[in-house]
Amino acid sequence: MLRNNQVVRFMLGKESFGINIGNVQEIINIPEITKIPDTPQFLEGVINLRGKILSVIDLRKRLNFDATHKDKKNRILVTEIDGRVIGLIVDEVSEVVKINPDSIEPTPEMINSSGVEYISGVGKLDDRIILLLDFEKILSNEDMNKVLGPKIDIDNDNTVLNQQVKEGGL
Repeated sequence: MLRNNQVVRFMLGKESFGINIGNVQEIINIPEITKIPDTPQFLEGVINLRGKILSVIDLRKRLNFDATHKDKKNRILVTEIDGRVIGLIVDEVSEVVKINPDSIEPTPEMINSSGVEYISGVGKLDDRIILLLDFEKILSNEDMNKVLGPKIDIDNDNTVLNQQVKEGGL
């Protein structure tokens, strides 16, 4: 579940969240974001990250929080989800913490909202609670295709397309 039991802890409003450190490639300041017309509301746009175009999602909007308040503490978590690199805007990145697996509990059964599916567990760290997000569930395949287009993998001799593309057609 957690690589080395380590998570990158970040904030959305007053809530503390964590993502497996293995999913985070880097943390960057927010550069100028280019808006893309007719895209899902949570897609802020794209950025140029050292010559590569990267889709950027406002995690607050994706999780149905109020929109991100622009501030110097805002960051982009450059993450890899299902083999695709995506930027996620968060309010603030706090720290990298180790969470003992015995300190992680399942999401309480009483919580019955659409957003609970994104929570893989609740981590207890001293007197703090960290909601552990399952980033692979943050974007469903349908959402991922809206944001990035279908995933295409071509083998070494460029003749065979990934089964996912074959099923969806070209």
